[in-house]
Order: sequence, then C-alpha cells, then structure tokens
Amino acid sequence: MTALQEKPKAVAPSGPPPRRRGKRATALAGTDKLVLALMLGIPTVVHLLFVWIPTLGSVALSLSKWNGIGGFEDIEWIGVGNYVEIFTEYPRFWPAVQHNLIWLLFLLIVPTSAGLLLAVLLDRELRFSRIYQSALYMPMVLSLALVGFIWQLIYTPDGGLLNSVLGLDKPVDWIGDSDINLYAVLVAAAWRHTGYIMLLYLAGLKSVDPALKEAASLDGASASQTFFRVTFPVMKPVNIVVAVVTVIEALRAFDIVYVINKGRNGLELLSVLVTDNIIGEASRIGRGSAVAVILLTISLGVIIPYLYQVFSKENRT
Repeated sequence: MTALQEKPKAVAPSGPPPRRRGKRATALAGTDKLVLALMLGIPTVVHLLFVWIPTLGSVALSLSKWNGIGGFEDIEWIGVGNYVEIFTEYPRFWPAVQHNLIWLLFLLIVPTSAGLLLAVLLDRELRFSRIYQSALYMPMVLSLALVGFIWQLIYTPDGGLLNSVLGLDKPVDWIGDSDINLYAVLVAAAWRHTGYIMLLYLAGLKSVDPALKEAASLDGASASQTFFRVTFPVMKPVNIVVAVVTVIEALRAFDIVYVINKGRNGLELLSVLVTDNIIGEASRIGRGSAVAVILLTISLGVIIPYLYQVFSKENRT
C-alpha cells in the first residue's frame, strides 16, 4: 500500500529548455544610433531641400503665370497654358530642341568613338600609358565654364590660337558665326567628354575575361573580329552606362555656351531657355518652369529605364 500511495516522480521533459525572454540584443549603442541618424538624416534633408522641393515647385509653377514680383498670392494659375505656348508660339523652343539633338548625336558619335579607340590603345599596356591616361582625362577635371573660357581664347578671331595656326588671310569668327559656332563649341565639349568615355571603356576592357580572347584567337579570329564579336558585346553594361551618361551630358549642357555668348546667336539650348525665362530681363517664371519640366521629363525617360534594368538585374542575382 505504501508503494501504491507514493506519488510518481515527475519526468524531466526531453525537449530543449525553454528560452528566457530577455531584452533584444542590438549591435548599436545609443551614440552609434545618433551618429547613424545624423549621417542619414542630414543628407536626406539637404536632398529634399535642394532637389525634390525645387523640382516639385517647378512642376507647380509651370502651371502658373508669374513674373516673380510680389507674394504667392499674386500667382495666376493658367493650367497647361505655358506648355501650349511653348509648343506653338515660342520661337526659340524648337531650335533649342534641334540643337540639343545635334549635341546628343555629336557626343554619341565623336567622343564615344574617340574614347573607345583610346581605351583600346591604352589597354595594350603601352609605355607611359599612365601619363597618357592622366593627360587625356585632365580636361574632365575642369568645369564646363572653364572649358568655355579656354576655348574662347582659342577661337578668338584676332590673335586666337586656331586662326594663328591655320594662317588664313581672313580670320574666321568661330563663335560669332551662327552657321559654325555650334559645331565649334561641340568640339570643345567633345575635348572634355572624350577622357571620361575613355576611362569608362578602359575599366570595361580590364574586366573582360582574357580566356574569351584566347579562345577566339585559337579559333582563328583576327584582332578586329575578336574585338567586335567577343570583347565589345561582353561590355554591354559599359555601353549602356556610356549611353546614359552621354544623354545626360547632352541635356544638361549649359555652362560652356552661356560663358561663350549666353546661349544666343545659334547656341540656344533648352537649359539656356530655362535661365533666360526665369532670370532674364522679362522674368517669366511659369514659362521657364515649364521648359525645365520638359527637360526633366526627357531626362527621366532615359534614367528610369536604366535604373529599372539595374535593379531588376540585382534582384535576379
């Protein structure tokens, strides 16, 4: 009976011991959190103040008629009237669009081809190649405004470097002549842009797997066949970056033409029209903002597909 009356002993559970609930461990101390918040918060605030708020403000003002005098209560809202006026009645708009397209085609053909050629030559590890790279990239360090000042001295009709070298009986006014001044300025812009394209392509050539070139040479391919059928297709990501950079460079071209002759007499560009309408003698804030929105829309048409491709590629990997 005593044995029957004894209570059975509790059997210890066979599973893992229960976890104690405690405070969630964190790798960041209070000071680290403050530093991280400042490092992220300050650039975000600056970005919002100087990029997004002005952008949204330009979109809003493009729907208005305002000369910038008085307060916001003096703004007259006219809807899409500025856009209708720009596309139908503004005589400087379509020549500016044409000049931007010429600027884009020129940069896509001349500096891109020259930069690719220089990159191929420098990729062969020539003697003093580092010196050549530095010399060719040096113009990219200069601002477009400074490039404009330099080439203004080169293009000066009386005593300019180019006319002195050519030794013509009648000096050519490279900047004053509206038939040739756009192409003269494009040469100056290409001089600066070529070094950047060269650097991008040089980095792309360094990343190509040498085994691909060796396999092509074993199959009997010549140097040109290897480049155009193996190396160049492999550099597709670099080609996309070059195209996007060139389009943005063509759309934002402003400094060099404004320094030379304020974008007049055959050098009209969309960016110049924005400046002339907003800070010109007769301030037209609404029309200038509308041109800026058109320029922004064209830029986003290039940037958004590029970003979509980049992020979709990252998600796949």
